[in-house]
Amino acid sequence: MSYKSLVTFVATETGLQALLQSATDLAQRFDAHLEVCCLGVDTTQSMGFYAGAPAIIYQDSIDAAKATADALQDKVRDILRGCDIRWSTDRAVLSLGGVASYVGLKARFSDLVVLPLPYGAGRGPQDEVIVESALFEGDAPVLVLPKPGAKLPDFNKVVLAWNQSDEALHATRAALPIMTQADLVNMVIIDPPSHGAERSDPGGLLAQMLVRHGVQADVSVLARALPRTSDVLRRHLHDQSADLLVMGAYGRSRLREAILGGATRDMLEDTPCAVFLAH
Repeated sequence: MSYKSLVTFVATETGLQALLQSATDLAQRFDAHLEVCCLGVDTTQSMGFYAGAPAIIYQDSIDAAKATADALQDKVRDILRGCDIRWSTDRAVLSLGGVASYVGLKARFSDLVVLPLPYGAGRGPQDEVIVESALFEGDAPVLVLPKPGAKLPDFNKVVLAWNQSDEALHATRAALPIMTQADLVNMVIIDPPSHGAERSDPGGLLAQMLVRHGVQADVSVLARALPRTSDVLRRHLHDQSADLLVMGAYGRSRLREAILGGATRDMLEDTPCAVFLAH
């Protein structure tokens, strides 16, 4: 199995060239088709337009979103025209509330979604919605790149965050095409439960499954010596000189993570390497 259908979503020219460079690199690596979806997102109505607002205000915001989508599609085509890959583009004009259904439909029929970090300079509310929509509405794995444009590593050293959850198992299966090509996959388990099903051999059954796929795997069991799980993961990624983190996404609800924090959101806000997510 390999990834033969890649998709990415762009809603701004910020970092566009860099994202497309990384996406085309992945398409070449997997001999895959790359689809770039250019979005014009109207966020004004979600900011509190009242029911009696003049129709011309709504139309102006829609026209601006359409102009953004058209300009993005033209620029994407200019960039990709000389690339030696199979590619296509699509454009859509959406309200912020309509992003989820569009992204979910496109992601559902793709093998892998490639996106930049959704938080930070130049990012808006639509970027967070795109990542979450691909995971939840699209039920697709998402590869998040912290520094698009830089030469992508070969993902030879992979850290797999394992906590016995359904999300972590889905991420493991979705990432097999990458992990089978890696030099080493380090399964990291943080504070395994003392009375769990794997209490006598944490990660042993998963390691056995991976080895049968030809994956070179080992296991690290760590104590939660720092306040947050994400802090332990970041330190371990640095210690392992990892190219990629594979983890289950949003084991707790998105609302709970937005309010109280969680490993998924924390890693998407600050990660030293690419993150492969699945829910």
